[in-house]
Amino acid sequence: MAEDKKVVRKKIEATAQMQKIMADYFYELDHAARTGEKKIAWCTSVGPAEILRSLGFLVHFPENHGAMLGATRLATDFIPEANAIGYSPEICSYLTADVGAYLKGVTPLSRAYPGIESVPKPDVLVYNTNQCRDVQDWFAWYAKELNVPLLGIHTHRGVGDVSEAHVMSIARQMENLIPPLEEIAGRKFDLDELKRVLALSRECSELWKKVLNTASAVPSPITFYDGTIHMGPAVVLRGTQAAVDYYKTLLAELEERIANGVGALENEKHRIYWDGMPVWGRLSVHAKMFFELNTNVLASTYCNSWIFSAFDPDDPFVSMARAYTELFIVRSDPSKEKYIRDMLKFFKVDGVIYHDAKTCPNNSNCRYGMPQRMEKLTGIPSLTINGDLNDLRLLSDEQTKTNVEAFIEQLDERR
Repeated sequence: MAEDKKVVRKKIEATAQMQKIMADYFYELDHAARTGEKKIAWCTSVGPAEILRSLGFLVHFPENHGAMLGATRLATDFIPEANAIGYSPEICSYLTADVGAYLKGVTPLSRAYPGIESVPKPDVLVYNTNQCRDVQDWFAWYAKELNVPLLGIHTHRGVGDVSEAHVMSIARQMENLIPPLEEIAGRKFDLDELKRVLALSRECSELWKKVLNTASAVPSPITFYDGTIHMGPAVVLRGTQAAVDYYKTLLAELEERIANGVGALENEKHRIYWDGMPVWGRLSVHAKMFFELNTNVLASTYCNSWIFSAFDPDDPFVSMARAYTELFIVRSDPSKEKYIRDMLKFFKVDGVIYHDAKTCPNNSNCRYGMPQRMEKLTGIPSLTINGDLNDLRLLSDEQTKTNVEAFIEQLDERR
């Protein structure tokens, strides 16, 4: 359908600033791991990073490392290494890629940041099962392998309305982390320091939300593919001034685009909402495919996962518990459907793509009839594509391209 043509996609000037603060983050972790000057905690990506930072830990996020393995297209080579020690090919390919890379002594950090030879060894591992149970097993494997303490929070699943009982049970678990973390950190917990860190996390969250919400403009100044890259500081640096400063810069650039009527895509003909995980090893390929069809995939459930509007520095444990329990991924289908319906309206989309990620059922919302229900409710057509976040053996590039082109033809006919 699409002819080869030059794709005009406006670059984000703030990218250089983001690359610098991300490099500073990784080099600081590497220095601490080499010298022991600071303690290092590994944390799940929507886990209690604020608590860890308030106790002086530098924080490494294995899911971020898993995404890097996917984006550099190394993951598929390492997944069989984890399969060989007993991890099923059906489970999270972040987990299997990360464990496999560890077993082979390889990290994409070495390619991106010269001088870094390995991921930083942790002093403690802390998980939150609000994403899935896989993170518990993932961190437990490393705890045994590296002989370091393991702490966890067990979150409710399939939550409809978030109740006080939900919130208080998680808040108590968070409070119970403090004594063992104090012992590992070698310092006393300071509530005022947690409040300071949480205030920075809240500010980062609100700025990131504003960044993503600029996509409601027509034309949109940003794409989903931009979001997957520029969410880096919101994931690994929330709770720091560097993340806040960066998103102020990025937001100003996007607001200037809106004021000048400039879109991320030169000719935005169709607006698409993406539900589910990215295909990390195909970000640029997929972006180019949609751009050539004058289509902007501009918003997603995934990038919104690091918006924590409930954070309140005046009530840190309860508000963190609420924020980490309100996440889209832990909610019931009716709650998810209401959320998506609101997003489709807000972002003025005319099509939805659901990614059925083979090894990530928790982030695949198309397996129990949701696309059909949503189309009936909204009248907005959808397409489900099959693939995976990291394992490229589970993706057919030709089938994806054919199905997407046919879907865009449908949208053309509806105009």
